[in-house]
Amino acid sequence: MSGTAVVVLGPGGLATARRIAAALPGARLHGPVARLPATAVDVAFDDIGGHLRALFADGGAIIGVCAAGILVRLLAPLLGDKHAEPPVLAVSADGASVVPLLGGHRGANALAVRLAAALEGHAAVTTASEAALDVALDAPPPGWRVGTPGAAKAVTAALLAGEPVRLTVEAGDAAWMGEGFAPDGALGVRVTDRAAADGEDLVLHPPVLALGLGCERDAEPGEALALARRVLDAHGLAPGAVACVASLDLKADEAAVHAVADWLGVPARFFAADELEALTERLATPSAAVFREVGCHGVAEGAALAAAGPAAVLAAPKAKSARATCAVARAPAGIDPFAVGRARGRLFVVGIGPGTAAWRTPEATAALAAAEEVVGYGLYLDLAAEAIAGKPRHDSPLGEETARARLAIERAAEGRTVALVCSGDAGIYALATLVFELLAGAGRPDWNRVEVTVVPGVSALQAAAARAGAPLGHDFCAVSLSDLLTPWAAIERRLRAAAEGDFVVALYNPVSKRRRTHLARARDILRASRPAETPVIVARNLGREGEAVSVTTLAGLDPERVDMLSIVLVGSSETRAAAIGRRTRVFTPRGYARKG
Repeated sequence: MSGTAVVVLGPGGLATARRIAAALPGARLHGPVARLPATAVDVAFDDIGGHLRALFADGGAIIGVCAAGILVRLLAPLLGDKHAEPPVLAVSADGASVVPLLGGHRGANALAVRLAAALEGHAAVTTASEAALDVALDAPPPGWRVGTPGAAKAVTAALLAGEPVRLTVEAGDAAWMGEGFAPDGALGVRVTDRAAADGEDLVLHPPVLALGLGCERDAEPGEALALARRVLDAHGLAPGAVACVASLDLKADEAAVHAVADWLGVPARFFAADELEALTERLATPSAAVFREVGCHGVAEGAALAAAGPAAVLAAPKAKSARATCAVARAPAGIDPFAVGRARGRLFVVGIGPGTAAWRTPEATAALAAAEEVVGYGLYLDLAAEAIAGKPRHDSPLGEETARARLAIERAAEGRTVALVCSGDAGIYALATLVFELLAGAGRPDWNRVEVTVVPGVSALQAAAARAGAPLGHDFCAVSLSDLLTPWAAIERRLRAAAEGDFVVALYNPVSKRRRTHLARARDILRASRPAETPVIVARNLGREGEAVSVTTLAGLDPERVDMLSIVLVGSSETRAAAIGRRTRVFTPRGYARKG
C-alpha cells in the first residue's frame, strides 16, 4: 500500500494538515498549486478530482482537510467493494472533527481515533460493531476471510446485546478480536482453516495456508485448478484460509499458477531453486527426477513450506495430476504473502499522452498507481508528477533510451512492478518497440518471465489534429525526420511514397539542434505533389504550458519557426482550412458530401 496522503485545499486548513502529517510518520502533504505555494506542500496538483482519484486507485490512506462532501462527490464514482476501499477520512479545518468516510474496517476507524487524540478533537466513528466492540467481525483484517457471511449479523447483534458468544480458535492468531467472548453461548465464532458448513456459528478463516504448485511447461490452467480444488477438498481445507500460491521462480510466467492464484484471490509468490532445495529434509516426497530437472527435490511441497515459514508443517502432501503437482503447508500464525518469496515482475510501458493529465487515459493512471517505481526521461516523469508522487523514480536524460528500457526490464525481472513512462503513445516513436527488441534479443529467461503490458496514450498527432480540427479524417501516415536511427535516404523514400499516395502526413521530430535542414527538404518533397496552399498545422508543447497551435500552408511553412517540441501535420490535396466561427479549422473530407 502507498503512503498516507494528507490533502489540504486551502490556507485555512494548512496548520491542521501539518499537525496531521507530523503525527503520521511518512505522510506527505498534498495541495493545489492555485491556492497554496509549492513550497508549502510535498506534492502540488492542479486538478483536485483527478488527483484524489489517482490517490484512491493507488490504495493509500487519504486524509482530506476539507468538507466531507467534497471527498464524497469526487470519489463516489469509484466506490464498489467496501473490502477493497482504502481509508478515507475528512478532518475539519480546525481539527475538531475527524470523520472516517471509507475503509472503516481497513484502518480508517483506528486512524480516526489516533488523529483525534493528536488533534485533541473527536473521532466520529459510526460503524456500529466497531464503535461498541472495537472489532468488525464482518470485515476482518487483511488476509482473513469470512467463511459464513450470513452468520455475521446474528453474532454481532448478540455481542452488542451483551449475550454470551463462544470463541473457538483452531488455527491462526485471533488476538485482534479482543476478550469480549464467553466459554459458552448459543452463538459462536470459529477461527479455522477447515472448510466451513452453513450453520449458526460465524466462521472466520485466518491466512495460515500456503498452496504450493508445480507444473510442466504450458500446463493447462484448468488442470491446475481442478488439482488445487481436489487437494483442498480431500483434506477438508478452506480456500479462504490460503494466503498465497507459491512456486519455483521458473514458473513465474505459467498461466496455470496464476489461474489458481486468481481463483483463490491471493498473490502468487516465487522462490529460487536453492531456496527450495534447502528445505529438502522437510519434504514428504522428495524427487531426484525433479532435482535433475529444476535443481531442487520438490517444487509443490518446497514452495508451500517456504511460503509458510520455518515452523510450518505440511497439511496436504504432494498430489499429482497429469502435468501438475500441488501441496499445502500450514503456518502456526498468519502468513504475510507480500513478505515471502517474490512476485512475478510486471512492466507497464505507459504512454501518458502529450502532457496534460486531462489527456491521460484511466488505464495509464491505473498503471502508474500500480507501479512500485517508475523509469523515464526526467521531463516525462515531471509531467506525471501527481500520479507518481512518493514513488522511487529513475530519471535519465534524452538519448539514453536503451539504458532506460534495460533498467526498467531489469528492475521488473527482480520481482517489482515498474512503469516505463513515455510521452504520447508508448508504441508510436516511443519505447514499447525497444522493450520488445531487447527482450527478443537478450536471451535472458528471467527477463522473458516478466509480464509486459503496453498502455496506449493519446499521441501527438491525435492531439495536434484535435486542436486544429479534423485533418486526419481520411488516410494519413506518420514519418519521423530524425536520421539518428534511420538513414535519411530511407526517410526521403518514405516521404516520396507519402507524397505520391496523397496522404496527410504527420512529421515527428521535425528539427533538432543539429538537424536544421530536414524539415525544409521534407516540405519541398511534399510540395512537389500537392498545392502550395495545402494547409499545414504546427503544434508545439501540446498539453503543456506554452502550448501553441498555428495554421499555415506548404508555401508558408518556415522551418525556423519550428523546434524540437513541435509536430507538423501536412494536409493532403483534399485537406481544407476554413473560418468556422471565430477560428480557422482544418479538416480532410472523407467523401460524405458525394455520398449525398
